[in-house]
Amino acid sequence: MNQYGLIGFPLSHSFSKKYFTEKFEKEEITDSQYDLFELENNANFQELFRQLIAKTPNLKGLNVTIPHKQNVMTLLDRLEEATERIGAVNVIKFEEDGTLTGYNSDYYGFKNSLLGFVSNTNLSALILGTGGASKAVRVALEDLEIPFQYVSRQKNPALNTITYEEITSEIIENYQLIINTTPLGMSPKIDTFPQLPYECLTSAHYIFDLVYNPLETMLMQKAKAQGAKTKNGLEMLELQAEKAWEIWNTMALQ
Repeated sequence: MNQYGLIGFPLSHSFSKKYFTEKFEKEEITDSQYDLFELENNANFQELFRQLIAKTPNLKGLNVTIPHKQNVMTLLDRLEEATERIGAVNVIKFEEDGTLTGYNSDYYGFKNSLLGFVSNTNLSALILGTGGASKAVRVALEDLEIPFQYVSRQKNPALNTITYEEITSEIIENYQLIINTTPLGMSPKIDTFPQLPYECLTSAHYIFDLVYNPLETMLMQKAKAQGAKTKNGLEMLELQAEKAWEIWNTMALQ
């Protein structure tokens, strides 16, 4: 039995197991199963990761989610070229020779989902958060030539971030695409949301929340109340999941 799965912590919010289980049933894939592997983000992560591999000899591929998209990179044998540019991994392929290759399908999922959401790309974006998911978003925006500004709770000179407290009505007016890459609003903490001047949002704004559980977050509710267009991360999840399956079932990286 070929085994696939997801590593991260926590994983109670994840739709991945349900998605792949239904995929296997629908496509009559009888030799594969998908499981969730909760690995805490602590000093023992490296050892826990190695134990997982040792205890699961039939692993063919893993998805990676918060908070391991960056710290797992040093445990891999190689990175696909585009993934090196992104600086985060969300797909691991177990090669036939026993080595591990890191990929990033978030880029593919986000870029294609975004293009189906915005009416044009002649706008500027605020990226909320600077974690692993934000890195794929950044590269996609660069490739689409969409100017962007990072927003974080704390200043990061390397990323030229601004803080949430610094977001003014003028900034909201000039940045009509707002992308949430943080876990704020994610189940089970569904009452949380980014601190924004929501009263400044208009029907000209697009709010893309990468959270997909719940399907409508507090961020989306507050933005929609101001007339803004909203989209959750479910389509992105589905697109990146299909890309992951393609990666796991193609020839080894040359």
